[in-house]
Order: sequence, then structure tokens, then C-alpha cells
Amino acid sequence: MQKAGIIGGMGPASTLDYYKGIVDGYRAAKTDGSYPAFTLENVNMAKMLDFVAHENWSPLVSMLLAAVRNVKNAGADFAAIASNTPHIVFRELEEKSPLPLVSIVEETCRYAADAGCARVIVLGTKFTMTSGLYTDMFPRYGIEALIPDREGREFVHSILFPKLEDGTVDPEDKEDMIEFTEELIRNSHADAVMLGCTELPLMIRPGDLSVPTLDTAQIHIAAIVREILK
Repeated sequence: MQKAGIIGGMGPASTLDYYKGIVDGYRAAKTDGSYPAFTLENVNMAKMLDFVAHENWSPLVSMLLAAVRNVKNAGADFAAIASNTPHIVFRELEEKSPLPLVSIVEETCRYAADAGCARVIVLGTKFTMTSGLYTDMFPRYGIEALIPDREGREFVHSILFPKLEDGTVDPEDKEDMIEFTEELIRNSHADAVMLGCTELPLMIRPGDLSVPTLDTAQIHIAAIVREILK
């Protein structure tokens, strides 16, 4: 067994999902009544988003690296960042990290490829949609990554902040998001939609769309549980 170090707080609602998902996933795999060993380091989401908005990559890496060091000092054998957006600096962080890191991006791309996806709509923060996180990585797995136009990206971002990031699902916002996404599906002939913000699954539930959804948080959680069980 390995001990996980979770870098959370970006945002708080999805961090709770990680906590519960890791416990539930571990206990589903183990039948001895035991619980997983992991530690959680909560970082300042407002500071993280400010770094990203101003493209201050070095301070962002330093903040995340400090968090990884803290979970290492707490006994973690590996670490994972419970958010998509900070993975913009994943490679730089990985080079300096004192622990192995489980990437939400790589795990999602691998999952989509195994599922036979060919054309995937990427939804998330405007940083995630435009940074190349998934649009660069998906093609390496033979998958075309599709993102909304500029107006559409601003719309999705406005749905996420501030309410959804705080865990609040507005019924009208959900209706608008479903309608917007279905139009994207029709126009692009996509065969899946990736929920590339770990709060989006609070709003878009299984069966809400006409194509399957890729829940990056749940994919990541499953990978973390597998790593714990090694």
C-alpha cells in the first residue's frame, strides 16, 4: 500500500469529492474493512487563479512545489493535484517534485483512448481550454480535441465562477449549459464531452447530454486509488 498526498482547495467542493471518492474507491477494492492512507494539503485557490490569469508560472510552480513537499513530509509516497487548471505547469512541477505525480490530464487522455473516443469537446476554465493542456495531449492518443469559440469559452468560464466553484448549482445556469453543450455536440459531431473542471460534474450529471461525458475528477480519483493499492 502507498500513501497519497492530495493537493486540494482548487476548488473546495471538488476537494470534498476527492476525499469521499478515494475512501469509497479504496473500500470497494478492499474487503477487509480498512481505510486508505492519504494526506490533504489545501492551497489558496484565489492566489492560484491570480498566478494563472497573469501567467506568473514560476510563483505557481513554487506554490505547488511547497504543497508537494508538505505532503511528502507528512509521509506521502506520491502526490496528485485535485484540479485541472494547475496542470498548466505540470511538467515544470514534475521536474522538481520530490514525489511521483499522478496527472489528471494523462489519466483522462488514456481513459478516453481506451473508451474509443475520437472527437472530444473540452470544457473547463478558459485557462484549461486555451492553454493546450488537452488540445495538445489528446492528439497524442489519436483523439481530436475541440474547444468552444472565444464567446463560448467566456460563457463556460462565467458559469464556473463564482457560483459553481463554490459548489452552488443554479438551475438556470445548468439549463443554459446543457443547451450550449448540445449545440456544440451537434455542430462538431463530437462523440464525448470532457468535463475539464472538477466542479462541472456538480452541474452536468450522467445522462444529461446526448453523448458520454468524461468526468476528469472521477477518472483521476480512480487512478489515485489504483496507486494507493500498489
